[in-house]
Amino acid sequence: MQRYQSLEFQQQRHTVNSPEQSSAMRWSSPHCPLLLFFLFFSFLTLFVGRAAVSGFRICAYNVPQFSPKKATNLRMVHTLTRVVSRCDICVLQNVQDPSGKAIKTLLSNLNRYDESFYQSLSSRSLGNSTDDMQQYVYLYRIHSVAVTGHYQYESKQFFVRDPFVVKFQSNRTIIGDFILVPLHSDPSQAVAEIDKLYNVFEEVSTKWNNTNVMFLGDFHAACGYVSRNDRKKIRLYTDAGFSWLIRDRVDTTVNSKISCAYDRIVVYGQPFLKAIKPFSAQAFNFGQDFKLPKAMVLEVSDHLPVEVTLKSSGTLFQAQPLLILLSLSAAVHFFLSAP
Repeated sequence: MQRYQSLEFQQQRHTVNSPEQSSAMRWSSPHCPLLLFFLFFSFLTLFVGRAAVSGFRICAYNVPQFSPKKATNLRMVHTLTRVVSRCDICVLQNVQDPSGKAIKTLLSNLNRYDESFYQSLSSRSLGNSTDDMQQYVYLYRIHSVAVTGHYQYESKQFFVRDPFVVKFQSNRTIIGDFILVPLHSDPSQAVAEIDKLYNVFEEVSTKWNNTNVMFLGDFHAACGYVSRNDRKKIRLYTDAGFSWLIRDRVDTTVNSKISCAYDRIVVYGQPFLKAIKPFSAQAFNFGQDFKLPKAMVLEVSDHLPVEVTLKSSGTLFQAQPLLILLSLSAAVHFFLSAP
């Protein structure tokens, strides 16, 4: 009888110490859901954090006569899609699309091409000539930025195409709230129009009680249109509060016979300037980057897009160490408390 009981005890002990049952008991522990939650949340945070490393990119691009007819060129639209998809906000100029068909085609391609969802916001048609009415169009990722206000500036005399001003808010940037003021100047009066952007700044910064203002677009601020002497007449140059991020030596054209910094990005104030990722302002030569022949680049525009990157919010990065520590603590507690 004693021998039988001894054998039975050994079998029970062997069963309890079985690796299969021990593992099953460990994963059926009440601590397991907590462990899995922390591990999953840490992974998600790390993944999102890596996605945010690239920063928040704002772009401006003069796409001449972007119309429903031009949008029927599928190859051109695909190239434009690749360019815009790099940007969290892209301000298109020279759009001639009162019906909205061309922008709808571009949005459709963008939302198939990119994992983020884009929306658009367009000005009305602007200009002095019925043959050359243009729109400013904002394309923006709704998962990274939100429109919190927009305003059509009305000068009646200052601009051929009055700026269509939009206020944005993004938790992905350290600046948070900011205002974009686009300008596609008339070449013949570029000096006067660039100077009058100061008036726009005064009005919109007061309207929204926010001086985080960025000006961007094809200013024609170079070569034969704006000289060094002309800068004395332009308050965006003479007022030290404005910083020109696209410098004079940058070529924003596709034509190899000229080198002109027509397209510019300007920001006001130290808070906005400090929110800019250093050396990120540039003309994006997508022909080189995408390895495209010049003919395909010119199908889109004879200008290059200009862009700048804002520094990402540090919230995600500050949260990561704590989440990792909690996950490791939960894992250690789980294994130490397991039978």
